[in-house]
Amino acid sequence: MSTTDPNEPTDLNRRALAMLRAVAEGRAQLACSREPDLYIDGVPCCDQFTAHLLTHQGLVTPATGRFGQLVPATLTPAGTAAVSAAPIAA
Repeated sequence: MSTTDPNEPTDLNRRALAMLRAVAEGRAQLACSREPDLYIDGVPCCDQFTAHLLTHQGLVTPATGRFGQLVPATLTPAGTAAVSAAPIAA
């Protein structure tokens, strides 16, 4: 039996890390919703499934806003730790 938390992030793939880096750089927005959609540089992200996972795992959070409104996305402390711990590709 595993004692790990199912909401705790596991190894993140390169796409997820790139999404987290875009959030860290201030280039991302989230739509306020139960399943928040991620926009990077004003364009909807191509992998909304991963965007949803990042928010549900507590790595990314939206600023406060009305339902459906696009608001800045921010990294949580766990998201910052995930980006910091990831190896930098050559």
